[in-house]
Amino acid sequence: MPAEHSKLNASLNTVEQLPLTAIFSDNVAESLSTIRDYIRYAVSCFNEAEIFYGHGTDNAWDEAVQLILNTVHLPWDMSDVVMDSTLILPERKRILAKLKRRVIDRVPSAYLMGEAWFMGLPFYVDERVLVPRSPIAEMIENEFQPWLQAENVLNILDLCTGSGCIGIASGMVFPESNVDLADLSEEALEVAAINIKKHQVEGRVKLIHSDLFQNVSKKYQLIVSNPPYVDAKDISEMPQEFHQEPAMGLAAGIDGLDIVHRILKDARQYMTDDGLLIVETGNSCDALDEAYPEVPFTWIEFEFGGHGVFIISAAELDEYQGFFKG
Repeated sequence: MPAEHSKLNASLNTVEQLPLTAIFSDNVAESLSTIRDYIRYAVSCFNEAEIFYGHGTDNAWDEAVQLILNTVHLPWDMSDVVMDSTLILPERKRILAKLKRRVIDRVPSAYLMGEAWFMGLPFYVDERVLVPRSPIAEMIENEFQPWLQAENVLNILDLCTGSGCIGIASGMVFPESNVDLADLSEEALEVAAINIKKHQVEGRVKLIHSDLFQNVSKKYQLIVSNPPYVDAKDISEMPQEFHQEPAMGLAAGIDGLDIVHRILKDARQYMTDDGLLIVETGNSCDALDEAYPEVPFTWIEFEFGGHGVFIISAAELDEYQGFFKG
């Protein structure tokens, strides 16, 4: 695919500045016929419109391939021979309708497909939850080594769970564990329930409707959270695609730490003595260090990109409990 990507980019024709209705009209559906035609056309539309990537892909080619093949119910790794298959008219119109929503409305492709991948696993997503993209996936895949001993992980809490991807994936790498998925949003928990069923983990993954720890009642060896952490400046400057996601999953006050303060204040009473707390803070990591210069947060370095994730132990929380402002 990379070779074909390069070849295609070298020969792309830019979409002319036509009225938006014309770019996705029935005339286009009659002019383009094959899967390859529509991928080429989508790449041109994406480049012309300068859409933002960041919800699963980082370039126009991958975005086009995933969205179009998903729309016609084909796998992304299918044989190249199929690329020249002729699409029937309803398929063409369905593709153009999704391209229109992607380009004009800036809806992330994950929502248009109803699917996002996290730690190599497919998860159902829609506008009720954020699109999974946390670098914590790399930590889960590595079983949180070297910080956690797998045999000691009996109970896991995914706080601010959204789609449930972090908790469900964690439960799959620790198959003897029980996992609780907690969120304030009932709509998000409806999506998480779909993913619990999708991955057939109903027996040991449970939902908790809770404002952070409010309705949590036990202690965990591992608490993982990707809470709202976007500060006011970043919210105002975000690409339009991010404004399609639920605001309550993103915005967290002037410095992005409104929720993180509360987590740090209360987490210890829900952790075992050997427990770990792992929290993603994204670009608000510097603000957290400034808020608590005395606290020895361990900031994770990721091999495959991402930043702003810290680990702190139960023992460290005991030592610095008086510092937290939640």
